Amino acid sequence: MRINKYLAHAGVASRRKAEELILTGKVVVNNVPMTNLGYQVSSGDVVEVNGVAVYNEEPVYYLLNKPRGYISSVSDDKGRQTVMDLMPQVKERIYPVGRLDWDTSGLLLLTNDGEFTNLMTHPKHGVDKVYVAKVEGQANKENLRPLTLGIKIDGKKMSPARYEIIKQDKVKNHSIVSLTIHEGQNHQVKNMFAAVGLPVQKLSRIQYGTLVLDGVPTGQYRRLNKKEVSQLINAAQS
Repeated sequence: MRINKYLAHAGVASRRKAEELILTGKVVVNNVPMTNLGYQVSSGDVVEVNGVAVYNEEPVYYLLNKPRGYISSVSDDKGRQTVMDLMPQVKERIYPVGRLDWDTSGLLLLTNDGEFTNLMTHPKHGVDKVYVAKVEGQANKENLRPLTLGIKIDGKKMSPARYEIIKQDKVKNHSIVSLTIHEGQNHQVKNMFAAVGLPVQKLSRIQYGTLVLDGVPTGQYRRLNKKEVSQLINAAQS
């Protein structure tokens, strides 16, 4: 595998950034500084970046049905539970692709493939993500229309979203709404609903590209197959 691709798969950096690391002498292979961008890494090579060994495991991809109350991180300096606590039997050094807030549940991807992660999370790529939100107030065409036009959040215009009103409860004054976006800004869905006067009370992500949570109970996970991974990559590249 080419050295820049090796570093990208290991999660060190994108291929382009990996080339910069190589050209600036920060990559060492078998104790020798590496400046050859075309170098093919073999199984016996020891690769280091800034003095830290880099390991490139076989790429794996997991879908987790994240419960509320877990941090989307490998570790937490405050001692809170992370999504890794739900996957103790996974031996590879995986990490979340993007994040779901502590109080948000639903579909979360995890992998050890840095290039895949960059593809899924880079702003220029648009993989549809579907959320279901319980919001305070009565959702209707009028107050949701700005979301379909591309609402501004913190001065930045979001891409147009799609919605469906699933339920309205006038007695308890809340609504259930699904929202489809293809970006991944922090707190984006909550901020979008708040901007149109519908504060989120409960939020879950139910779909990521073609992936859904069918057959995966809350707190459980499964490994993605090659076809599912290819569909995600194709959606991001289209």
